[in-house]
Amino acid sequence: MQDENLGFNSKAVHAGGFEDPKGSAVTPIYQTSTFKFKNADHGAKCFSGEEDGYIYTRIGNPTIEELENAVASLEGGFGGIATSSGMAAVNTVYLAYLGAGKHLVAHNSLYGPSRAIMESLYPKFGVESSFIDATDPENVRKTIKPNTALIYLETPANPTIGITDIAEICKIAHEHNIPVCVDNTFCSPYLQKPFEFGVDIVLHSMTKFINGHADIVAGMVIAKDEKHYKIMRPVMVNMGFNMDPHQAWLTRRGLKTLGIRIDRAQQSAQKVAEFLENHPKVEWVLYPGLASHPQFELAKKQMKGPGAMISFGLKGGYDAGKKMMNQVQMALLAVSLGGIETLIQHPASMTHSKLSKESKDAAGITDGLVRLSVGIEDLKDIIADLEQALKHV
Repeated sequence: MQDENLGFNSKAVHAGGFEDPKGSAVTPIYQTSTFKFKNADHGAKCFSGEEDGYIYTRIGNPTIEELENAVASLEGGFGGIATSSGMAAVNTVYLAYLGAGKHLVAHNSLYGPSRAIMESLYPKFGVESSFIDATDPENVRKTIKPNTALIYLETPANPTIGITDIAEICKIAHEHNIPVCVDNTFCSPYLQKPFEFGVDIVLHSMTKFINGHADIVAGMVIAKDEKHYKIMRPVMVNMGFNMDPHQAWLTRRGLKTLGIRIDRAQQSAQKVAEFLENHPKVEWVLYPGLASHPQFELAKKQMKGPGAMISFGLKGGYDAGKKMMNQVQMALLAVSLGGIETLIQHPASMTHSKLSKESKDAAGITDGLVRLSVGIEDLKDIIADLEQALKHV
């Protein structure tokens, strides 16, 4: 049966297209740096691209390739490019489309390092950037310059859970022949498929929901078509951003239960968000499943479900945030997200602490903001832990 005829969970289990010559039901870990050629002519044809074959694991490996194909199939893209980390995926995209004299337009609330490197590292090579509130597409239109070469979005955004109208921004960008990249980490392809709204590149930190077990670091870039794939693949290969085969095997194993894990987590997240919204020590809650979310209707339009990520603001600001972090018992006080464990963190003192106050204010990252990644534990235990921690705030 062809992948396109399968439902999401069936595809998550079976997609990838690799047939092990020994008949293994699970793709083996090809733990090798190099591959033997049949003869000199075969080696020459592999290097020239005249014949398919594996050369060197930095360039390609069967275990990694199966993962690339599976994620690309789930996203509905042309091809996947697996990387050693989420930031390697981000840099693959940045390096492929940006250079001296080029300009990036991005949402002002991003994963901290995705923005920090653009403000601290890329200017050394002549790259310009503008960070704006992309939840209003007109801000994107007003910020585009003649040298704008890429529009980069996260939706829902990290850590504010702001939601961007993907289709509208793609329409604006493509009027100027500018490619659009969406970091789809918070949703995964189970909840959101950016290619359906016109996106050119999709990016994941597979450390999060796709792997889902907090035991690897990995990234993936998926190209909508062959043109974009050929722009990005050589960057990954030549920069050495490649994934390790064992890392790929673990990620592929986690991917098989993606839909089931998210279903469980978001079912609990809805109840947790409702609990927080009614708590006297919580000033506000941002969760796509709450009618109070500013982009509630947009979320229903472009997301299959509200997901497992919640941001909320504590009355008492920075000190209140730190106090709560020190009191959780079952939830793990840790960065990252998307695992089977409930994780909690305080961006102002942790992931986004290196941003200037002006940048944090502009992005809506307040001192009292807490980011919660709801796991698959029993709902009553998650709420009980939050309730006892809030008593100390």
